[in-house]
Amino acid sequence: MTKKEEVAIPREDELLRLDNQLCFALYSSSRGITRLYRPVLSKFGLTYPQYLVMLVLWEREPLTVKDLGEKLFLDSGTLTPLLKRMERQSLLTRERSQGDERQVLISLTEKGKGLKDKAIDIPIKIAEQVNISQREYISLMSSLKKLLKKIDMSESDGSSS
Repeated sequence: MTKKEEVAIPREDELLRLDNQLCFALYSSSRGITRLYRPVLSKFGLTYPQYLVMLVLWEREPLTVKDLGEKLFLDSGTLTPLLKRMERQSLLTRERSQGDERQVLISLTEKGKGLKDKAIDIPIKIAEQVNISQREYISLMSSLKKLLKKIDMSESDGSSS
């Protein structure tokens, strides 16, 4: 049996301060990072959500809309209009699966594939703007991945209720 770590909780008189909320620190950091991406991505004609789609498809394609949504934590109601816009930009194609017509397969076009070589410097530009060292980057990524794993475990345990 593993011993549970002690949970870090602010003093009672500080519990409901905005600055002590983990959710707000993550939310505001996410918004800040997304703002930094906007001008960099606009040079490629991409929005931040479109960039995330491209990152997934550059790793592996074709993917079903369902698989893509699971990877990006997006539901089909959000993802489908995004993919339609990207299809109009000639970045990807959406085709019904021949094996299962209920599934829509997403594949990159030549234009979408070609964008990868041009986008290779995007992560470096963002890291430079944030002025984060490689050590800080690795530590932050490790902490965030651990947090996500703990959230997933909490949800699967049913202990989030």
